[in-house]
Amino acid sequence: MTQIPPTIPPQAIFEAQYSASRAQIDVPLSLRRDRLGRLRTLIETHADTLSEAVAADFGVRAKALTEVADLFVLRAAIGQLHRQLPRWMKPRRVATPLYLMPARGHVQRQPLGVVGVIGPWNYPLQLTFGPAAAALAAGNRVMLKPSELTPHTSALMASLVQQVFAADEFSVVLGGADVAQAFAQLPFDHLFFTGSTAVGRLVATAAAANLTPTTLELGGKSPCVIDASCDLGDAAIKIAHGKLFNAGQTCIAPDYVMIPRGQEAAFEAAYTAAVARLFPTIAGNPDYAAIVSDRHLARLQALLDEARTSGARVVDVSPTAPAIQATSRQMNPTLVFNPQADTRLMNEELFGPILPVLSYDNLDDAITTINRRPRPLALYWFGRDTAARDRLLNNTVSGGVTVNDTLMHVAHEGLPFGGVGESGWGAYHGETGFLRFTQQKPVLVQSRWAMGNLFYPPYGPRFERVMGLIKRWL
Repeated sequence: MTQIPPTIPPQAIFEAQYSASRAQIDVPLSLRRDRLGRLRTLIETHADTLSEAVAADFGVRAKALTEVADLFVLRAAIGQLHRQLPRWMKPRRVATPLYLMPARGHVQRQPLGVVGVIGPWNYPLQLTFGPAAAALAAGNRVMLKPSELTPHTSALMASLVQQVFAADEFSVVLGGADVAQAFAQLPFDHLFFTGSTAVGRLVATAAAANLTPTTLELGGKSPCVIDASCDLGDAAIKIAHGKLFNAGQTCIAPDYVMIPRGQEAAFEAAYTAAVARLFPTIAGNPDYAAIVSDRHLARLQALLDEARTSGARVVDVSPTAPAIQATSRQMNPTLVFNPQADTRLMNEELFGPILPVLSYDNLDDAITTINRRPRPLALYWFGRDTAARDRLLNNTVSGGVTVNDTLMHVAHEGLPFGGVGESGWGAYHGETGFLRFTQQKPVLVQSRWAMGNLFYPPYGPRFERVMGLIKRWL
């Protein structure tokens, strides 16, 4: 295999991977498992160094947070891929309809070829190595473009991957927005992107020029509905955990909460207690992640300032002050009660520790509010009333759902993960991810006893009799 220096243009790496993928279309189980094994060894051997790089990029981010949010998830995903590959790779027999018997049909599962992965900064290991692992398991070559906002992590990933993979099987491309733009314009067999909806539109536009199929894992405003039947204390701790995990810099974090009117004060008290339990202090607390950059911090503060100016009640619920730890970029958790619908707070994905709280009078109002907005990546519901739960789930559409908790559906490798509408398209995780990077080729094997000639011209009485029989059977 040809080794390519990491400094050469993405186009050259792509051409090498493209040639290699066409030269070896049938990728055996042993090679796929070998590649997964090398990736798993890379992660295990360098876990501490990778965690340190992530912390350096954020300023404050606990090793334990990277362990659970990035490394643990990767281990679970790669382990499942390794175990299930023999079953997933097998051709799938399909039943043959009567009018085609005695032919036989099956679906052959083959690699697509070259897969491009563009990753985000918020979980810079899980959301890059995760889809890359699924693509490798499916037998593809992979080019990975990590975020320039996590330069320490991205550079380390590039160095480590170069040490254990040939560039024509798996390569990491470094650079800023200009490199990302050129990357998205390459004629991949599939392009996988995780990031904001705004950038996702640009990626989809670039890919469309080559008719490159895409998977877009985006975001949006994921609602969290609290039913009157719920245990408010239990809901508050789970909502606080989901909202403040990585300081809210999570695509499936609860973006706003809806509570029955009259429970605002009770929720404020329960959420405040939950925050204090999880994070007794904010400034200097290594368990509480920093906002990734000064620019992102300034944006969040601007959202709060606009909401406050428009009349919303803004409540800093941290046990410590001031509201922003300027030196560490650790921003205090904040509740915003009933902000105006036209504020940026209610129209942009927040990606920070700010939680708007909306009051509703009945379940129909909550459903209407959710359906008035673009379809979210995630939806959360808390309560014991199963009829109300099912009514909400049956009358809303979202990428995924967790009931009586937050975030947890993303950790279930048996469930597909992906968005819908403006929150993205396409799903991965588990077998769904394997199939996302697989060509399912239909194959019909005709029998020597085939009677297809019954449908040949010239058409006449025999043809009419045959079609009459088939119509009655259908």
